[in-house]
Amino acid sequence: MDFIWQSLQAAFRLIASGDAEVYKTVWTSLYVAGVATVIAGLIGIPTGAVVGLYNIPLRRAAITVLNTSMALPTVVVGLVVYGFISRQGPLGRFDLLFTPTGIIIGLSVLSIPLVAHYTVSTVQGADHRIISTALTLGASRRQATLKLLAEVRFGVMAALVAGFGRVIAEVGVAMMLGGNIRGFTRTMTTAIALEASKGEFAFGLALGLVLVAVALFVNLIINFLQYR
Repeated sequence: MDFIWQSLQAAFRLIASGDAEVYKTVWTSLYVAGVATVIAGLIGIPTGAVVGLYNIPLRRAAITVLNTSMALPTVVVGLVVYGFISRQGPLGRFDLLFTPTGIIIGLSVLSIPLVAHYTVSTVQGADHRIISTALTLGASRRQATLKLLAEVRFGVMAALVAGFGRVIAEVGVAMMLGGNIRGFTRTMTTAIALEASKGEFAFGLALGLVLVAVALFVNLIINFLQYR
């Protein structure tokens, strides 16, 4: 217990003192997760709205693909994206591997199905008379869809927060596509894994405490939005 207590004290000192490496790692994690969540929202919300509201061809197949994609192992996602952005891949000329952009691409692929799935569930539970009423009043189909999304905005926001929570704690994709480069692509999860293997338990614990705090904050927001 002395070891755990001393490590906790050292971890709190690192956080309270504003340790540059700790906060740089935290910032990198928040940056890549935040950008990936925005991209996931721009793609996943419209996709989920269309699949959930309209009787498009292969609608059941699309829902099945979304549900299956949510269960994909993260290392598989990392491996596929690695193949695309590596020097031998079709996007190799852009030098995206082992960069924050590479991590963002992988995290976006990981979170898009989750955001889309939550959006499908949200719009299916909404009153579809909003669509017909808006169309009757002269709105276009796009405007009617946006009106319905505005009515279920708390559910859509919960989808985004859930997507952020999915990627902020991701380690496999970040390790494979970012390379855990100090001060550049090192995230909280990859740093925790590295520092623990090096015996730097206090540093890893400091990052772990911040990660738990972020996860708690995300869950509180989700609960609040679901209540609303």
